[in-house]
Amino acid sequence: MQSFDLVIIGGGLAGASLAVALRDAPLRIALIEGAAPQRPPGWDARVYAVSPVNAAFLERIGVWRHLDHSRIAAIRAMEVHGDRGGHIGFSAYETGVPELGWILESSLMACELWESAKRQANLALFSPARPVQLAVDGAAANLELADGTRLSARLVAGADGRDSWVRGAAGLAADNRAYGQKGVVANFVAARPHRDVARQWFRPDGVLAALPLPGNGISIVWSTADDHADSLCSLAPEVFCARVAEACAGELGKLSPVTGPMAFPLRLMRVPSIVSARIALLGDAAHGIHPLSGHGINLGFRDAEALAGILAGTPAWRDIGDESLLRRYQRERREEIALLQGVTDGLQRLFGPATPGLSLLRNVGLNLTDRLSFVKNALARYALGAM
Repeated sequence: MQSFDLVIIGGGLAGASLAVALRDAPLRIALIEGAAPQRPPGWDARVYAVSPVNAAFLERIGVWRHLDHSRIAAIRAMEVHGDRGGHIGFSAYETGVPELGWILESSLMACELWESAKRQANLALFSPARPVQLAVDGAAANLELADGTRLSARLVAGADGRDSWVRGAAGLAADNRAYGQKGVVANFVAARPHRDVARQWFRPDGVLAALPLPGNGISIVWSTADDHADSLCSLAPEVFCARVAEACAGELGKLSPVTGPMAFPLRLMRVPSIVSARIALLGDAAHGIHPLSGHGINLGFRDAEALAGILAGTPAWRDIGDESLLRRYQRERREEIALLQGVTDGLQRLFGPATPGLSLLRNVGLNLTDRLSFVKNALARYALGAM
């Protein structure tokens, strides 16, 4: 039996950032992951919008400065279009900041976090590895891996994704609601410059976001009904490019493919309790939201930062697996998670139906908000911290 203070299950962005954030903490840490991250050839089709507050978190843990910044694009403005002429725009200049956020590849961050973890003196990596049994008692959480390795820890952190094994093994409930949609992602080179503007269209067939990549590159996320998503993914490359260019209202000109389309199912997931004795969940294991806001990984980084802060600040005499301590983490994260789940789910419901009266109302609302500078600035400044 190998003993640790903290075992993190899941070495993706949330789990690895938690581990690296604790590099100077007096804790013995284990990180369990099925496979080390790898960089795909060319560009990664999965990209994320990272908010300034989370870029600052990655900088504090020594990761941001080591990323290849030639593969990172700044967001200097955002344009949101309704389905009947509604519009709202945000700019970094009007908000008084250099950037509203950055767009970068998932694997770019994942590989740098992994390399940082490999160099970490207080961390043992178990990869490839898979947990198969969890037993929690008053003194420890005991784990068994598929290869027979046995570990014990004062705390197990589950960062193992939407279908979290830890969550199920710990008996923590998750309320799921499928949207009947998939998110179609792909990368292109645009004939027209994007000017560092992130664009979003609420369309009758879903929500389409076009995010800036370095040069004239763009990455799209098209949240749309399952059958429409499947039909998009089945199109020939040139037809798919033309379809996306048309859906972008021609603003980016002709599109040339960089990565082919991929689709993933969308669902809202609420986890009533993200902690129990010796168990804490973070990242996609703890919550799921619609991607129309671009908040997903930012919530995961905020989880990691909050949990790392509590663990690093816990006196040596106190048990880090004590449920009363872990409920402090849950209280810190509950409000933001609930707010963003409510906002994104509400927007999806508001722009989903094709009811004429509702369509008029939501577009008028966008135009009115665009004219109220104090409301716009408040929304933008909130996004800077949680987008």
